[in-house]
Amino acid sequence: MKRCAVIPGSFDPITNGHLDVVMRAREIFDRVILLVMDNGSKRCMFDLEERLSIARAAVEGLDGVEARSCDGLLCEYAKKHDAVIVKGARNSVDFEYECSLYEINRELEGCETVILPAKKEHSFVSSTFVRELLRYGRELDKYVPEAAIARIKELING
Repeated sequence: MKRCAVIPGSFDPITNGHLDVVMRAREIFDRVILLVMDNGSKRCMFDLEERLSIARAAVEGLDGVEARSCDGLLCEYAKKHDAVIVKGARNSVDFEYECSLYEINRELEGCETVILPAKKEHSFVSSTFVRELLRYGRELDKYVPEAAIARIKELING
């Protein structure tokens, strides 16, 4: 029996690496929720609604995939939706960090976490990197889904 996967993140903005994790999770799970989180410890370029609209543009038309937002605890959201948490890890530092979050989510709500290693071509791409490209007017084509780029340009250009 396949289940629901919740892929959480700030997605400020979503990258091709994030989308790759979504596509790989879609092969394993019946339903995938890309969950745009409100992380109070991060200063975001885009607000929650803007990040959600960018994420929705990126996953539009993908069967079994939807983008939603959450400003509460991830483990509570996952438990409510009977979901497995799926995270990507670009390197050993990400992996260690995700393992510590796994322990927290397991302790609080008994949630399971699956960690998918990033493909080599996405291992250096982060939302921080993409924001720097945006600040300096550089092209995003190799790093951000096409539909997300269009939405980002709409938001930036008003």
